Amino acid sequence: MIFGPTPLAEARGAILAHTVRLGANHANKVFKKGTVLDEAAIAAMQAAGLREVVAAMLEAGDVPEDEAADRLARALTVPLLARSRAATGRVNLFAESAGLLVVNAGIINRLNALDESLTVATLPAFTPVGTKEMVATIKVIPFAVPGPVLEVAEALVRQCPSALELRPFQPLKVGLVLTELPGIKESVMEGAVEATQARVENLCGTLLPVERCRHETGPLSDALTRLRRQGAQMLLIAGASAVVDRRDVGPAAIVRAGGVIEHFGMPVDPGNLICIGRIDEIPALVLPGCARSPKLNGVDWVMQRLFAGLKVTPKDIMGLGVGGLLKEIDVRPLPRAKVASGVASGAAPRRAPKIAALVMAAGRSRRMAPLNKLLVQDDNGLAMVTRVVENVLSSRARPIVVVTGHEGERVEQALSGRPVQFAHAEGYAEGLSSSLKAGLAALPADVEGVVVCLGDMPLVTGAMIDRLMANFDPVEGRAIVMPTFRGKQGNPMLWACEFLPEMMQITGDVGARHLAGKHADRVVEVEMADDAVLRDFDTTDALKQAPGFGGKPAKG
Repeated sequence: MIFGPTPLAEARGAILAHTVRLGANHANKVFKKGTVLDEAAIAAMQAAGLREVVAAMLEAGDVPEDEAADRLARALTVPLLARSRAATGRVNLFAESAGLLVVNAGIINRLNALDESLTVATLPAFTPVGTKEMVATIKVIPFAVPGPVLEVAEALVRQCPSALELRPFQPLKVGLVLTELPGIKESVMEGAVEATQARVENLCGTLLPVERCRHETGPLSDALTRLRRQGAQMLLIAGASAVVDRRDVGPAAIVRAGGVIEHFGMPVDPGNLICIGRIDEIPALVLPGCARSPKLNGVDWVMQRLFAGLKVTPKDIMGLGVGGLLKEIDVRPLPRAKVASGVASGAAPRRAPKIAALVMAAGRSRRMAPLNKLLVQDDNGLAMVTRVVENVLSSRARPIVVVTGHEGERVEQALSGRPVQFAHAEGYAEGLSSSLKAGLAALPADVEGVVVCLGDMPLVTGAMIDRLMANFDPVEGRAIVMPTFRGKQGNPMLWACEFLPEMMQITGDVGARHLAGKHADRVVEVEMADDAVLRDFDTTDALKQAPGFGGKPAKG
């Protein structure tokens, strides 16, 4: 690849290295970094007085960045992992199921050592992940990868297919035995049950009715046998007194019930005093005292692997010392609902940015007069604006502010009982910018982004909005998120709050889309699976084609 200042006369087919803005005298044209220069782009730059640009020119054998990233991602993709579309030399891999990410660090390190042009980053090995959570990213650093380098990388992955693996959590039935001693508070017993049930359900399991018995080997062994008869696929013992030896009451009960003890102790704190055994092929654990707490401890790491169908050997246990000091880490396992939405139990939570939603519902519907398009009812008697708001409510965006104007009272009545806020745009008749500013002014001060939804786009789903939010990262330059379908730009758009001052300066009957051109290097486009992001229904003829409004049947 040839890189550097390139005369425009010789730049046809070159890749622009930096964004070029031509200014107001040339229609504010913007050529984004990564643009492949054609005759029209070169002519526009020459007309603006430019004579050269910094660009990259591919040589024979070079593989363009998107193609290279896609090829390596294809090689790394295995069952239960999905990949995104290649863009700006990057492809992300996502989990298709809640489970445990297994990473072969040796292979990933060898890939990263091949050449500086190719990089692969993953979550740490044995990280629990939820459905749709990103687990790895492939990034091509320059604009191209030498073909021989890419071929070696692909061959390495083919020879070692276990670079990445997602082990789905199995819906195991778990039996728990609580042992009792005189003087033990009932609240302690209840706490052990509550914490254990949360752990089990975090991992998609079910806790069988809890057994309670004296802190003695015989009764405890009998309780384990009863739980096995009930179909327990994992056995847990929460002792009234901590186990201090592999021959103590809990381990002895496992042996008496026909099992064996495989390991005692663990280089993880909290969690040192765990005892791991099995009865036939059923894992049987004597839990340390820290298991009564919902905070992350060694018990979580062991149970995550077992629920993922992995054997936990003494070698595995003794390899957990590096990173095993957890005592001062304030992390709590999270409910299963959060695991499913992409936040993993037992992993340090990565705080999602707070993103609000505006629903623009102030317009006068001049193109559909005398009808108010927002109040037109679908085949189920639901107003269009109600369908839009319910879709937004199904997303993770909060709070939701509905901007009203024309027939504002009727719009509010159509949304009665729904957890949204209203902002009335007094100047709605002046155009879209006035309504937009009224909504922006109503946002809380602590939001980091806002997705602007149009009240006449009832086909945009909450999942689509969540996908925009998942791609939002101002630190990495993804500060404006725009949906596309087959390359066409649509709505809604997500904006970082850094753009709010400029948005508040807009006048006339326009929105903020033109600001995306001004800040083209801060825009990321997210391809959608269907054309919902392109379809608004603001005329009578358009409404006839709207699914669920007398047109084709609504999806789902």
